[in-house]
Amino acid sequence: MPRRPRLEIVGLPHHVVQRGVDRQAVFFDRECYLAYLQILSGYAGHLEVSVHSWCLMTNHVHLLVTPLSPGSLSRLMQNLNRLYVQRINARFQRTGHLWAGRFKASVVSNERYLLSCMRYIELNPVRAGMVSHPEAYPWSSWHANVGARRSLLVSPHSEYLALGSGESDRHKRYRAIVLQHEDEQLTTQLREATQQNAAFGSARFAHEIERMLGRDVSAKPRGRPKKAD
Repeated sequence: MPRRPRLEIVGLPHHVVQRGVDRQAVFFDRECYLAYLQILSGYAGHLEVSVHSWCLMTNHVHLLVTPLSPGSLSRLMQNLNRLYVQRINARFQRTGHLWAGRFKASVVSNERYLLSCMRYIELNPVRAGMVSHPEAYPWSSWHANVGARRSLLVSPHSEYLALGSGESDRHKRYRAIVLQHEDEQLTTQLREATQQNAAFGSARFAHEIERMLGRDVSAKPRGRPKKAD
């Protein structure tokens, strides 16, 4: 089956996942995480990409970003990945690749889907069994989005801002959303949409994107199709 073209739509949020080669580590110590965030912040501002949520895992990265100009998401990831690898290779006197080819991206609907995506991203370390609470993991946007830490990198999305009239209200309500029981169906839908470069949202949202692009953007069930009786 031919590879589906990656989605990139100006003004809409995208869930981006970039993995290490053979799922090997891409972050080796504190300086590596800080270097990646520094590069991400610089290029995001220069290339007009808003960052709403992020999490740096040992061997992969999750981002929720909105490109504000055509092609800016692809340029962001290309420059970010390239410069980060250059720095790591120079520092550790190594050669070769770190990233496993192209990044995956799913265009995300507003409403509950966007907040569910932020929740999914910031709970990754908990889901992986690395920590018992997102507060204990330093390399995610959780701390900025619940008001525990100021961040120049995170740009609040309108759905996040709609959680309350003031910062304290938004922080409290967002914390409650992240810590509530996980909707496994939404989590599976997000994973499949990202893996397939598809749309994450309602059927109506997918149809709207399909009309815009003139091609199918819905995620397909995994496994072989059932044979007709």
